Parts: sequence; structure tokens; C-alpha cells
Amino acid sequence: MDSSPPTKRRRKTKSEGTNDNSSSSPVVVFAHGAGAPSSSDWMLRWKEMLKNALDAVEVVTFDYPYIAGAKKRAPPKAEKLVEFHKDIVKKTTEKYPAHPLILAGKSMGSRVSCMVAAEVDIDASAVICLGYPLKAMGGAVRDETLLQLTVPVMFVQGSKDGLCPLEKLEAVCKKMKSHNELHVINGGDHSFKIGKKHLQTKGSTQDQAEDLAVQGVSSFVSRCLKGK
Repeated sequence: MDSSPPTKRRRKTKSEGTNDNSSSSPVVVFAHGAGAPSSSDWMLRWKEMLKNALDAVEVVTFDYPYIAGAKKRAPPKAEKLVEFHKDIVKKTTEKYPAHPLILAGKSMGSRVSCMVAAEVDIDASAVICLGYPLKAMGGAVRDETLLQLTVPVMFVQGSKDGLCPLEKLEAVCKKMKSHNELHVINGGDHSFKIGKKHLQTKGSTQDQAEDLAVQGVSSFVSRCLKGK
């Protein structure tokens, strides 16, 4: 991304939203997956990584109603979460009207993020899908929303993710209308966790693998914003 004012200056005005002059910094709305809330260790770690890598004015996280509160329920169909998610996005853009909007999500949250991005009244600059759940429980490929998108999309996928076989995702990417890119975390599962033996063989670490993924996300977002 092009250079921005120092982080300290931006933090001083972050709560002001509309008065923040660092308008090149994106605001990110980051949705959790089906089984864990926004307060999970995974979400907190990636929230911090995305904020730092994208130099975001804020990374907004939230809990879908089914998982909020003391009594947890089974997640509904993704389509039923769109309106709630969209309301969070609209409140965020009202707070930061001059900042580019990036939608991001983990697993189910990435699928709902794509549905929200496809709405006519949402102006997202890019969507970041962290572990997109392409394959439904019955094995069907869920590509309808992806094929409708016109917003640039980046997929970060583990090569051993059973919910998203890479060959199926690559076939969908070729059919998509929107610009899309794929970063593969070699040996990673649905949450990007890499087995110890694989890491030893590659002479790498989990942190290094995830750092490379975040760098890829940063480069992708930077190109999207420069293209606007």
C-alpha cells in the first residue's frame, strides 16, 4: 500500500471515524466461522494479523445471534445470516465513510461475507475468504454466490482442507466473473493447522506459513485499492 501517516496518529483519531484523515486505510469487517465466536483464539490472532498487515483503521468483529449469549444454538443456513451481517457492515461504513471496505471471514463467515458483497447496496473493495467451505455436508459444490460476485476475492486455503478440495476451488475460480486469487497453505487443514511432521520436513513453522498468507492478503488488498 502507499505510505500512510504513523500508526500513533491514526489511533488518536480512530474513535472519531469520519474525522480520520488516513482515508487510504481500509476498514475490515471480519466474520467468525460456524463453531467458534469472535472471541476465539483463532479469530483474535487473525484479527490482529489483518489489522497490522492491512494497516486497517479498524477490524470489526461480531457474533452472529445464534452463538451470542449463554445458550449456544446450531448455526442456521448461511442465507439467514446475511441481513444481520449486512447491518454490521452498514454501521461500520457509516462510522468510516471515507475508508475502503474489506469484507473478511473464517469458513462460514467467508461464505456469508461473499453473500453480503453481492448485495447491490454494499460497496466492498475486496473479500478475503479464510478457509472457504466450498463443499456442503452432502458433498455438493456451493459455488452459486461465488459465480455471481463482481468484487475481487482472495482465498486462503489449507491444502488438506476437506471442506474445500483445491481442484474443485480452482475449477470454480476459472468460472468466476470477478478477479480472484488463491494462496495455499501447504499441509494446512480447514483452520490452517499444519502437522508437525510436515513442518519438520519443510523446515518451516506454523507462524511462518501464516505470515506468508497474511503477506499475500496484504499485497492483494493493496492492488485492489490501487485499482479503484
